[in-house]
Amino acid sequence: MISALLWGAGLGVGLWALAVYVFPPRPPLRALVDRLHATPAPPPILTADSDGWALRVGRPFIKPLAALGLPNRKLRNDLAVTGKSIEHHLAEKATLALTGLLLPILMHLLLVLADVGLGWEVPAVASLLFALGGFLLPDISVRQEAERRRSTFRHALSAYLNLIRVLLAGGAGVDGALSDAVNIGKGWAFQQLRRALVTAKLTRTTPWSTLGQLGTELDVHQLSELAASVSLAGTEGARVRASLAAKAAALRTRELTDAEGEAQAATERMSLPVVMLFGGFLIFIGFPALASVLGGL
Repeated sequence: MISALLWGAGLGVGLWALAVYVFPPRPPLRALVDRLHATPAPPPILTADSDGWALRVGRPFIKPLAALGLPNRKLRNDLAVTGKSIEHHLAEKATLALTGLLLPILMHLLLVLADVGLGWEVPAVASLLFALGGFLLPDISVRQEAERRRSTFRHALSAYLNLIRVLLAGGAGVDGALSDAVNIGKGWAFQQLRRALVTAKLTRTTPWSTLGQLGTELDVHQLSELAASVSLAGTEGARVRASLAAKAAALRTRELTDAEGEAQAATERMSLPVVMLFGGFLIFIGFPALASVLGGL
């Protein structure tokens, strides 16, 4: 009964995926009309890489997965932060899921050739579990990498705010302080800031608008707040040195709090092996005595 259910579920999912691939759902007419009258969005500042063996192998599965609404909006932002295209991510999910699906079957065939049969139920269940794990693994890795890059960007943004404040105190203008401060730093975060300022020059827009757009794409609200403060200085002539100093201090406090939280979490994780070792030691000491007592009954 269980085997028949598993094979039936697999066949149904395969036929459904094939039907979605051959006959993709049509968008509603309202969505098409809104798309025609919508104002064009500014070009994205973050660039995406679309290369790799996974993209070439999993390319036939991109359209069916995209028709299912994958990935969601949150994951799309994480992909933009990591620099991975949506097509590359979907192809990687399909490739890893296919690999996890076929690997236990191949191992089972090798065992059958070696006259070591385990039945087909074990490789069937293992194939489903491995396929599910391979399908979800790229999402987990992208979320972790995006969070790491956002944390790195906040560290760099704190230093960038201090540099801008020093340049403004030295008599530099707002545009000059933004450009000169970003040329001093190095790394991925300052590279994205430089890209935003270069985009502002090429598109003839204000630098704070592109910085705000970069903050929205990175999902770093501190950069959006910086863009708003600099916008007041550039349009209204407001003094922003005190505001930038306060934002830099708030960023340092947050990063320090996050570092302390991560250190405490690491300390708690380190206590788990000690507890397990202590439990094993108690079992090692108490099992002979318990076995002798039970044997004497």
